Amino acid sequence: MNLDLTGKHALVCGGSQGIGRAAAVELAQLGADVTVLARSREALQSVVNALPKTHAAQTHGLVAADANDPPVYGAAIEDAVHTRPVQILVNNSGGPPGGPAHDAKVEEYTTAFRQHLLANQAALQAVLPGMRAAGYGRVVNVISTSVKEPIDNLGVSNTVRAAVAGWAKTCSRELAPFGITVNNVLPGFTQTQRLTNLISAKSKTSGKSEDEIARDMLAAVPAGRFADAAEVAAVVAFLCTPAAAYVNGTSIAVDGGRTHALS
Repeated sequence: MNLDLTGKHALVCGGSQGIGRAAAVELAQLGADVTVLARSREALQSVVNALPKTHAAQTHGLVAADANDPPVYGAAIEDAVHTRPVQILVNNSGGPPGGPAHDAKVEEYTTAFRQHLLANQAALQAVLPGMRAAGYGRVVNVISTSVKEPIDNLGVSNTVRAAVAGWAKTCSRELAPFGITVNNVLPGFTQTQRLTNLISAKSKTSGKSEDEIARDMLAAVPAGRFADAAEVAAVVAFLCTPAAAYVNGTSIAVDGGRTHALS
């Protein structure tokens, strides 16, 4: 099985923490040159300093940019990849705040749409020339199991994540002739700051303790535990390898069996 990414350049968005940081580590371990992107240059530099190197020519870097401004975000990526084209793009960003769909303000939807779908589009357009030139491209979007089954009290997230899944499926068909695949990874309950924030928010609105909320969540997971970010990142990394060349247009749940949907 060919998992070697030596000579490939990966851009990992949301790479300063959580699943993004874990994906950066996995890709570096497979030999890729990794550029991590997020808002905080200081946090990114810490990640870059800790990324593994498997061969002498391997180099890592960073891009500080805010997904809330897609045109500027895309321009920052274009500048970064001008001399080092990207063959692997991992789109990853923290989810919107919780709450019922019908209570959300219009601005909450537009903000989430901008930070997720529009930012993904800007990033794709910035790296696409390099992928086409190489005849090799891997786009992996880290989204949510809500694209298979909407999650209670995550109305804005359910809506926008579904839009990203539809965008990805469309792009997968358009870009396949160029040797480019587009897939989605759907994390379940994963030990990240996002999960901590959701548990805390639900505790405040329900009157239950955070431990009770966590137990309720785990009761729905056949595996009986939360995922480690590295377990999700391993699936992301596999989809970026030569071995995954014929995997295209899929949405793969990494959720310990929690999702009931068959597809």
